[in-house]
Amino acid sequence: MTKTLVITNDFPPRPGGIQAFVHNLALHRPPGSVVVYAPSWKDAARFDADQPFPVVRHPTSLMLPVPSVLRRAGQIARAEGCDSVLFGAAAPLGLLARGLRRYGVERFVAVTHGHEAGWAQVPVARSLLRRIGDEVDVLTYLGEYTRSRMARVLTPAAAGRMARLAPGVDEAVFRAGAGGAEIRARHALTDRPVVVCVSRLVPRKGQDALIAAWPRVLRAVPDAALLIVGGGPYRGELERLAAAHGVASSVRFTGSVPWEELPAHYDAGDVFAMPCRTRRRGLDVEGLGIVYLEASATGLPVIAGGSGGAPDAVLAGETGLVVDGRTASAVAGAVAELLRDPDRAREMGEKGRSWVEREWPWAVQAGRLDALLTG
Repeated sequence: MTKTLVITNDFPPRPGGIQAFVHNLALHRPPGSVVVYAPSWKDAARFDADQPFPVVRHPTSLMLPVPSVLRRAGQIARAEGCDSVLFGAAAPLGLLARGLRRYGVERFVAVTHGHEAGWAQVPVARSLLRRIGDEVDVLTYLGEYTRSRMARVLTPAAAGRMARLAPGVDEAVFRAGAGGAEIRARHALTDRPVVVCVSRLVPRKGQDALIAAWPRVLRAVPDAALLIVGGGPYRGELERLAAAHGVASSVRFTGSVPWEELPAHYDAGDVFAMPCRTRRRGLDVEGLGIVYLEASATGLPVIAGGSGGAPDAVLAGETGLVVDGRTASAVAGAVAELLRDPDRAREMGEKGRSWVEREWPWAVQAGRLDALLTG
């Protein structure tokens, strides 16, 4: 059995989607086969004590590919008998691969998360990605969109070694009946058609497009409500936008919610929508959109924006719809279409649930990672 050292700047208790992805990859490794090397973070000692594997913390909150980090990582790998390394994010720590081979590490897998597709357009970042691709054994990708963008800047040999590795979904946690009735009651949404959006509040995610579309939605479905779940710097602007469009009474903002309440918030919806869009000439793009898969696991039809790899998380026309998130009329049309046809929406939700159970459980992703680490 291979033993793997996970080297990552992205790890709980620091919050975030990348952190959750890397943590779950570690959790789904066989017992005794993983050690984690990660930065310091508030409450890390308490978190680490609950993990089924050792976590070694760096003295600071950021690790860079410098000699001191290389030396510490090498010492951990040698002391723990690690013959493989998983870089939780390819850049910049993937640059440590060459030096770590001197410590007896034989196999290197570097994970990418979507933003690297934007980096491939920037000369300095492009050069860094190309170098990392040459130094590791496998560079992973989320879906075809991110693979194609990164492959253009890699050497042919590195591009040929790329492999797909995406986040999984815990289908036992994200499911219909996970507590949505209580969330609806909390926000006075009982007996109303509800569109839910779960995401950080930033311009790319498309909450503003939903609000701009909402007057049209209300003309088609007068009692519809929009439940916006999550926190972020864009909330004030979104609230002003809701007031300007005269739909504030139909829009609920929950703010940030604890992770353990997320399944219930998905379950509060009849339709899930996050009409994301690409910004900054492709530098700000959706890598995949795990929220669409979590919503599908909950049995909801999904509406995704056509940004980057977001369509990879939807079977268009089967588990949901893909729209141009820059166009309010397109967003409104998709939302109204599913709210007015509950039978079709229900069928899409059922197909989405089956798809997640078949293709996206963590057990499937863990099996892929095992194959990559063992070569």
